[in-house]
Amino acid sequence: MAKKSGNKQQKLTAQQKSDRIKATKEREARAQAQRERSAKMKKIFTVVVCVILVLALGIPTIALSVLTA
Repeated sequence: MAKKSGNKQQKLTAQQKSDRIKATKEREARAQAQRERSAKMKKIFTVVVCVILVLALGIPTIALSVLTA
């Protein structure tokens, strides 16, 4: 009888192992998607900051050149 329950335990363990592998792959896929989103947001943020800086420095410079001319 001990062998039968041990055999059943091994089958259950194999199923659990496959479930764990599947869960790990899904978790890695979600983590990869999160990293990609984070990188994209960082790029967008950098572009927005650069545009704001260009406008903040460019508008007063143009205004001064127009007023002095």
